[in-house]
Amino acid sequence: MKHHAGLDVSVKETSVCIVDEDGKVCREMKVPSHPEDLARALKDGVWCLERVGLEAGPLSQWLFSGLAEAGLPVVCIETRHAKAFLRAQVNKSDRNDARGIAQMMRVNLFRPVHVKTLTSQKRRALLTARKLLQEKAIAVDNDIRGLLRNFGLKVGPVGASKFEARIRELIEGERELAEIIESLLEARRKLRELFAVLHHKLLTIVRDDVVCRRLMTVPGIGPVVSMAFTATIDVPARFKSSKAVGAALGLAPVLNQSGESKRIGRISLCGDGMARTLLYEAAQVMLTRTTTWSWLKAWGMKVAARRGLQKGIVALARRLAVVLHRMWVNGTEFRWTREVPSI
Repeated sequence: MKHHAGLDVSVKETSVCIVDEDGKVCREMKVPSHPEDLARALKDGVWCLERVGLEAGPLSQWLFSGLAEAGLPVVCIETRHAKAFLRAQVNKSDRNDARGIAQMMRVNLFRPVHVKTLTSQKRRALLTARKLLQEKAIAVDNDIRGLLRNFGLKVGPVGASKFEARIRELIEGERELAEIIESLLEARRKLRELFAVLHHKLLTIVRDDVVCRRLMTVPGIGPVVSMAFTATIDVPARFKSSKAVGAALGLAPVLNQSGESKRIGRISLCGDGMARTLLYEAAQVMLTRTTTWSWLKAWGMKVAARRGLQKGIVALARRLAVVLHRMWVNGTEFRWTREVPSI
């Protein structure tokens, strides 16, 4: 008899439920949230596991990799789909959620999620840490400006390289205020030094990556965007069509249709938020700053003229995702014109 297992993962313990092919609960237990402990509990000779499901979350990549290496038929399911299915239960608990996930595995009513490779996970961690340091450094700059404004000291427009010199100029002669601001300047300096270290590491990785360098031939696409895109897509073959990439990144409009009513709303904003934001910024750069003309910019300008600049940028960001994926699959560089060069 075939069995299906559902895992409701938390930080310390994971609720496990095993059901048979008729939906009868065969075993329920609590297991430490570690791949070895879960594999030991599931690889019992009594069970003939057809599928083991767990919901996507902070620990899902680690647990998925460990269970897959142990030879278990593990499936990572989409969070929103699982939430909609489990909402039908009256009482929400870890035990009931594990039962619900097990039933999803049994009736084959789930949407699998791609679990990224270890390389993409490390690159994603690098991008996240770099962005975090950058945001904290900018926050310190803004806090220093706000503190000095209380004393009538206005920093004004100044670049990042001359910011510290401008602050010292303003607090000169203010001994007590200088002691306070000096600690913030030191924290700012340290944050920017660490940011520079991670940014240099990012540039080194991109320089040695053939795919990232190829994607950077597109105007507006720099090292950060190319790495974020490759780390998000991970395996380009998992998309049957390049047009599906834009929708997967949340750049496609939402359709709400019922009977004779059909409404096309804003973009869905699902998927990876970092990649979506960076593609939007790249499209904005192409439309507003890039001086070199290309067929892609001409297409975006036409959309912006017809629908407005905001919608033009979003449409161009979606088109960029499609173009980048197609370049990755075909192994070609960006063509500035639509004409294919004759050989």
